[in-house]
Amino acid sequence: MGTAITIGLAVSLVIGCAAQSPAPQNAPPAKPTAPAKPAALEAPAAPATPAAPDEPSVAAPVDVFVGGEAGHAVYRIPSIVRLAGGKLLAFAEGRGSQDDNGSNDIVCRESKDGGATWGPVRIVLDLPGRSLNNPCVVQCNIGPHAGRIVLMLQSYPTGCGEACVQPGNDGDRICRTLVLRSEDNGTTWSRPRDVTSSVKRPAPVTSVATGPGAGIELRYGTHPGRLVMPFNQGPPNDWRVYAAWSDDAGVTWDMGATAPEDGAGHANEVQMAERPDGSILLVARQFGGGARRKSAVSYDGGATWSKLAAVPGLVDPSCMGGLLGMGGGNVLVCTGPESPTKRINGKAWISHDGGATWPQACVVHDGSFAYSVPVELSAHRVGVLFERDSCTRISFMTMDVTKLGTAQPAAPQ
Repeated sequence: MGTAITIGLAVSLVIGCAAQSPAPQNAPPAKPTAPAKPAALEAPAAPATPAAPDEPSVAAPVDVFVGGEAGHAVYRIPSIVRLAGGKLLAFAEGRGSQDDNGSNDIVCRESKDGGATWGPVRIVLDLPGRSLNNPCVVQCNIGPHAGRIVLMLQSYPTGCGEACVQPGNDGDRICRTLVLRSEDNGTTWSRPRDVTSSVKRPAPVTSVATGPGAGIELRYGTHPGRLVMPFNQGPPNDWRVYAAWSDDAGVTWDMGATAPEDGAGHANEVQMAERPDGSILLVARQFGGGARRKSAVSYDGGATWSKLAAVPGLVDPSCMGGLLGMGGGNVLVCTGPESPTKRINGKAWISHDGGATWPQACVVHDGSFAYSVPVELSAHRVGVLFERDSCTRISFMTMDVTKLGTAQPAAPQ
């Protein structure tokens, strides 16, 4: 494989945030009256995100993965995590073409300066004869395995994608889910472990997908330390969304029920964020649901969900979107294209009320914009890893979205 070029550009960036025109909003689905929600428990102290006043500003955008470099014709499906020490790890599928199924590897680059420069492209996993898809990453910050990184992904037979794989958990034409762990900040990784039977229903499910994007670690409520991975399941055109979780830092996994549909299309690629009361909000890509993202809420750690509902404030051309809870979930950030029909004009929508309304929108990138993943860099600063230019490159930029509870443009640093 070739060697990627490290980018060393660091200049100040000003990102505009503007309030959207008032529009009727659907509050997140109401909490059911029975059974009663257990009393909240205080989570073990988790490391606070530092303000980091000296972190560098990043040009808009800085390229992280560029098609044709480092031995892969195409890079798609971003994932990113900020480690407890501040290092960023960005993941993607390294592909031979734009096709979802192929000789895909899982690749990674790291940044030690807030995204201003990036190290060489490294292959995390390459399985001959298998197409590796949908990287989804999370780090443990609570408990005896604090610092462990957990990476989950799918493995398909090369040449046999979503429309080809069969129901069940045994056989050759099966979509499998693999888990890798790193105990040294992503320098080395464990061998992949197959957890398919723990996260995929044997029938009638054909394919499953983590995220794509990022997983979360719960801090509040009754499940502090739980790792939650967002999932969707096929068959195609009958997708459902749900959560899988681990209460032992990624060793064993379980899964919950699918979120009930509202009869208006289907939810598909999905991301999740914890709210201050310990509940989990999901926001999903829609298929045939009216050009708006779908959302639902879980009050039991991802085991069950309220009925999915369209979110009027979150436009969606049927494209994966990112979701991030900042400041313990007091501020939510949702990223995606601002168009009902095209993957263009990336925005970050801001909610201060748990996802009931999304009144502010910040420009991420004008022009071609597809899959995106936001990551918290500090108490007031967010990074976004996103696909652009018709998915020929994956880039990174930062913005200041929360200061005193109000979205603000990023100031030069």
